This record gives sequence, structure tokens and C-alpha cells, in this order.
Amino acid sequence: MIAGRPRLVIAHRGASGYLPEHTQEAKALAFGQGADFLEQDIVATRDDALLVVHDLHLDRVTDVVRRYPHRARADGRWYARDFTLAEIRELEVTERLEADGRNAVFPGRFPPRQGRFRLHTLADEITLLTGLNRATSRGVGLYVELKHPAWHRNEGIDLGAAVVACLAQAELSRQATPVWLQCFDPGELRALRAGGTEWPLVQLLAREPAGQGDWQGHDPLSDEGLAALARHVDAIGPWLGHVWRDGRDTGLTARAHAAGLAVHPWTLRADRLPDGEQDFMQLLRRLWQDVGVDALFTDFPDMAVAARDSLTAGGRGST
Repeated sequence: MIAGRPRLVIAHRGASGYLPEHTQEAKALAFGQGADFLEQDIVATRDDALLVVHDLHLDRVTDVVRRYPHRARADGRWYARDFTLAEIRELEVTERLEADGRNAVFPGRFPPRQGRFRLHTLADEITLLTGLNRATSRGVGLYVELKHPAWHRNEGIDLGAAVVACLAQAELSRQATPVWLQCFDPGELRALRAGGTEWPLVQLLAREPAGQGDWQGHDPLSDEGLAALARHVDAIGPWLGHVWRDGRDTGLTARAHAAGLAVHPWTLRADRLPDGEQDFMQLLRRLWQDVGVDALFTDFPDMAVAARDSLTAGGRGST
């Protein structure tokens, strides 16, 4: 952990271990469980609304196949970009399904096709979060991911510019509702910084970062690559295996800190532990204390908050 900074819990798609991901119910639950940031993945609809949903596609988290059976693209997927916001608001959201469209990815979570959940926009979520912050005198933040900006550009929309404009229109106070912007595409983040974006930026790192985009000749996991990233981003969001593998600290966190970058690994799940791990709470505590991560993404924000607070109670850390 970078000295003087708090340990932060990022609710990955909300409290998605308990309720269908990216629903307002999942976000409200994560807020109530003590998360410091709520994550929003953003894609664009046909009428350029900024939709909070993880994928470009709708078919594994909604009933779009049943409602619009003939509107798949040639690849057999139903894209949010092909539907208006009004159409999408009528869809019912389900717990995430496997590719077969029948079974849940996480069978022990909220039952699929149960309840009446809906998708919403980034503006909707800002309204929800700022209202909750005001009602509770908290300062929970937005953690916004730009999904596939190059793909969206080919579809006729500059997703990064649209998100920045939405945030600017909301006139958010940095203290009352802080914002982080994240993306896998390194070129998009360089462009945002060059364009004068003042929000903190996070470079997400996939399991195999080489295919993410133009790294300008640097391996992003090397010391040289981290130093290059530090010139235009504030943090890295690495795949968990980049910071913790085979029960050991890989050393990436310390090297990133030396370059001036915070480290926010993804994704911690109680029901899908890394190979060799058996105790979720112990893993969380080891990441907080032994590895020294600054924040982490989790589907179970209540457990991450409890693990963090247990360190404080034991006198071994501070938040």
C-alpha cells in the first residue's frame, strides 16, 4: 500500500456475489455493505445512451433472446449497440448465464431468471450514488470502465468523450463523489490524459496484456513499462495472478509502487478462489497486508471490508 493512502474496496459490478450484476439493487447493496467505490462498465446503445453493462452483448444477462429472437448479428450475439435505450429498459436482467443460455456461471448465487431487475444508464447510477452519499454523509465513488473504445469508434461514437461529458454534466464534487476512469486500451488512456482529463486513470492489465493495444514498445509488466505508464495513469488494475500466484507475492505491487502507481487487482471472488487457495478471508488479508495492494475489485464487498477492518482491529494496519 502506498503510504498515507487508504485501502479501498471496489464493488465489482456492485455486490454481484449476491444480486445480478450491474443492477441498481446490486449497487445499493454494495453501498450498504461499505464499499468505497462502485464499478460501472459502459457501452453505448443505438441512440448513444451510456449503458451500465459488462459486455457489448445483452444475451447472457437479459431476456433479449426471447423478446427479440431475430435481432442477433451474424456472430449470433445480441449487441447493446443495436437497441435503443427504451428497448433495453424493458428487458429483464438475470444472473449471468453460460454460453448455453441455460446455466448460471456461478450456480450458488442469485437464482437465474428470478426477480424483476433492469439495466440502467451511467446518469441513472450517478443519481443513485450521489443520493445515497447525501443521505448517509458518505463519499462513495464511481469507478467507470470504458468498454472497447476502438470498437465503439468504429460504430460511430467516441465512448471516452461521451463518458467524460456525462461526468462533467453531473458536476461531481471530488470529495463527495470521487471518480476513477479505467480501461484496458492503453491508447485510450493516453488520449484521455492528453485531452486534459483530470480524473485519476487506471490501466487495466489482462492475463495476457500483449494483445490489449499499443504499448509503445514497452512490456507493461516490466519496470520500464510501469515507468512509462506512470507518465499518464495513476494506477494499474492487474489480473489477480499478476500480483499473487501459487500462494506468493509476485513482486509486481512493490515494483508498481516504486514507479508511483497504485495497484488495484481484479477480481476477488469467494466462490472462485485462485488455484491452491482455500480461505477467502485469509487471501484478502494477505493481499491487504503482505502484498500491500491499494484497492481490490471484489464481488463480495462485505467480506473485503471485514477483512480490511480485521487488520485495523488487530493493530496491523490502518485505513
